[in-house]
Amino acid sequence: MRYEGALYRPPSEAYSLIVQATIGCSHNKCTFCYMYKDKKFRIRKVDEIIEDLILGRQTYRHVKRIFLADGDALIIKTADLIKILKAINKLFPECERVGIYGSPRSILIKDIAELKELNSLGLGIVYLGIESGSDVVLEKVNKGVTAKEMIEAGKRVVEAGIKLSVTLISGLGGKEYSKLHALESARVLNEIRPHYIGLLTLLLDEETELYKEVEEGTFKLLTPMEVLEETKILVENLNIDNCIFRSNHASNYVPLRGTLKKDKELILKQIDEGLSLVNLEDREIFRRL
Repeated sequence: MRYEGALYRPPSEAYSLIVQATIGCSHNKCTFCYMYKDKKFRIRKVDEIIEDLILGRQTYRHVKRIFLADGDALIIKTADLIKILKAINKLFPECERVGIYGSPRSILIKDIAELKELNSLGLGIVYLGIESGSDVVLEKVNKGVTAKEMIEAGKRVVEAGIKLSVTLISGLGGKEYSKLHALESARVLNEIRPHYIGLLTLLLDEETELYKEVEEGTFKLLTPMEVLEETKILVENLNIDNCIFRSNHASNYVPLRGTLKKDKELILKQIDEGLSLVNLEDREIFRRL
């Protein structure tokens, strides 16, 4: 396969055939993010993408899932995405699902009818990085969208019949906005009602703007205990049914898993057990493995 630069994909796409439909991220201005900084965003030509799909067919006997990278490949024009999905259907009749990253902006430039057509052609899941439901936090990290836009975009994907997986980042509001970050994030999630929630914990690279803010003392990182306390507030205020909740990424101090709202009390118990530990700080080294 032909790839440019580092590849990033959701954990659930670990065994998928990854095809770069775009290079880099269309926004690429978030202060906490180090991904795609070595790339200038561009959309690849459809013919190039289909050439890679043909190469994938020649290379792999059985492809269960395909992920269209890089960040925000959903920004591609609907007509071109239709061509790509039709090519996938022809080349990989055994493929069960196509996944893609989508930003709020790329989702909102497509209406329900367009998203439903993409779904009918095999687009089965969209990964949306919400990061925070607080407008204050979103503005401070230069996310480029508001909570209202996040809600509208997320609900549009769900309404179109496409599975929606969203991510949040614990600690993104720092000490100053920790509670606001948790409460507003819960509010946004309750309105969207996604199928999957993935909770990461803020982990900064030295090259990011937010790291510099930490060094300057203008952003105060949460301690591991404060991260769990923030997470507890978030989960306590979630009111979503049939939603898979995961906080078991390497960046997290304590692994959490369950299905809301059936396992809500179990998740809260897991958090309380984490809060009872006395050596959470010792786990810091493992978050960078």
